[in-house]
Amino acid sequence: MAAESAKSSGPLADLRVVEMGQLLAGPFCGQLLGDLGAEVIKLESPGTGDPMRQWGREQSQGKSLWWPVVARNKKSVTCNLREAAGQRLARRLIERADIVIENFRPGTMERWGLGFDQLRADHPELIMTRVTGYGQTGPYAPRAGYGSIGEAMGGIRYVTGDPDHAPARTGISLGDSLAAVFATIGTLAAVHHRANTGRGQMVDSAIYEAVLAMMESLLPEWAITGYQRERTGSVLPNVAPSNVYPTAGGEMILVAANQDTVFARLAEAMGRPELAGDARYSTHIARGARMAELDELIGAWTATIETDRLLDRLHAAGVPAGRIFTARDMFADPHFAAREAIVRLAHPEFGELPMHNVFPKLSETPGAVRHPGPELGEHNQEVYGGLLGLAPDDLEQLAADGII
Repeated sequence: MAAESAKSSGPLADLRVVEMGQLLAGPFCGQLLGDLGAEVIKLESPGTGDPMRQWGREQSQGKSLWWPVVARNKKSVTCNLREAAGQRLARRLIERADIVIENFRPGTMERWGLGFDQLRADHPELIMTRVTGYGQTGPYAPRAGYGSIGEAMGGIRYVTGDPDHAPARTGISLGDSLAAVFATIGTLAAVHHRANTGRGQMVDSAIYEAVLAMMESLLPEWAITGYQRERTGSVLPNVAPSNVYPTAGGEMILVAANQDTVFARLAEAMGRPELAGDARYSTHIARGARMAELDELIGAWTATIETDRLLDRLHAAGVPAGRIFTARDMFADPHFAAREAIVRLAHPEFGELPMHNVFPKLSETPGAVRHPGPELGEHNQEVYGGLLGLAPDDLEQLAADGII
């Protein structure tokens, strides 16, 4: 459907998405679809817009540096969904869309007359992607659900951090982002199904379940053996050597040499080839049992060598090792540059604005960051006037009534 007005390229350029909701979980799904070419029309409250326009720890000129990223490749239109006229306007847009994304509390869209069953009655091909804390069903569905709560319920908070401290946050909005990624996967699966059947469907992505999906064998470990995974800090229990080690420059690097053959290469690089044949360290199980003493031995060696020289030696020996990157490291790294992992866009307030590029890379139909996040209501005329054909007088009246 998006081919009528879309000017983008990419594998999803034939899809039109109406993004409703705010903050991160739903909008990040919209960002991912937009990165791959979909036309994403974001509905925002008149006057205020998505709170993400103000969020983020660091700001420039009083404006969020997060908004240009999460809203990139999107069109912004204002629409007061709490008024009947705004609900009617949204429905008109949805009638011209392939996908609706929303992350309101369950029942909200239904109260507005925009629930899945209500919309699909007139639009059986519609795909509705719903991202919430607990999902659309179950006893917890009506609860307010933020990403942090989903991370706790899904299990990742309990196992994150140092064993001597309270469960830690990862430093990013992991639960929201995972729910958005799984929502995107589900949306694309629904698009494929629709291509074969002509029928749309609802995609139900819950934050806690998205986190749970990443928890490896945590559940059978408890059910079958009674083993409860605990916080282990920087190490992986019984897997050694795989840790953070100091260098002569006061920096830290990661070294992962837990496989027998790789440990032998590490021992050679250390000038201690005999370690690979030492019964205390020669097998995976033996090294795991002596993790602490092995880490101390390796750390004493790494601490005598400057970081770059140490990494050169380890890489030459075929030992997986690397810096713990900060943003500064990413901008200076030649691999980031060669892979174009960072893209720079012109921004009206910030000048040159860098951000991470589209991922994954597709050889035939690559996605692209076409523009940073838009101004509030920037595309009202294009979408309402062009796509829906509303006259200028109608737009003026909607604005005067507080609908757009």
